[in-house]
Amino acid sequence: MEAPGITRHRRPFLAPLWVTLLALLLAAGIAYAMFRDATTTVIVLASSGEREPGTIDDPPISTEGEERAQRLARMFGPGGGSGRLDVLYVSGERRAQETAAPLVELLHVAPTVFDARDAATLAGAVLRSHEGAAILVVAGSAAVQQILRQLGGGAGAPGAGAPDLLYIVSVPSFGRPRILRLKY
Repeated sequence: MEAPGITRHRRPFLAPLWVTLLALLLAAGIAYAMFRDATTTVIVLASSGEREPGTIDDPPISTEGEERAQRLARMFGPGGGSGRLDVLYVSGERRAQETAAPLVELLHVAPTVFDARDAATLAGAVLRSHEGAAILVVAGSAAVQQILRQLGGGAGAPGAGAPDLLYIVSVPSFGRPRILRLKY
């Protein structure tokens, strides 16, 4: 006896639903993997202390600059776990070195010294080599302005020459950078 015609030419009724469900699960897995790999690099930019009046090309910082350097050391000094700095960059200028000195002494780290003239290229190099890290950059006001321009993509930030301002730049893997201006 022959089987009825309906069962002989049976079509897979649920196959499109199973294929759709499988595609959704695959897309969700890829989205989850991308979400897990997304990082945010935080770069804190501190302008070096004010210069002591004088006629030399690379003068030392003033007493107000020394007080700000001590505040910077207290802000980012030793503390465990989250909120800890991963990398410290300091420009080769005397004022930047003196501004970072109390923090270097507290953290017992050797800062990476860079030339202030290369500040524009430093921004990209820092992002590539320290993805997902917390980075402090101490430099002169002109170098801070250049780095802000490179990181934020704009014309810099207003008041970038003020020595008592910190700029916290968060650069996510996806999306655009955000700049927060903080007076310390």
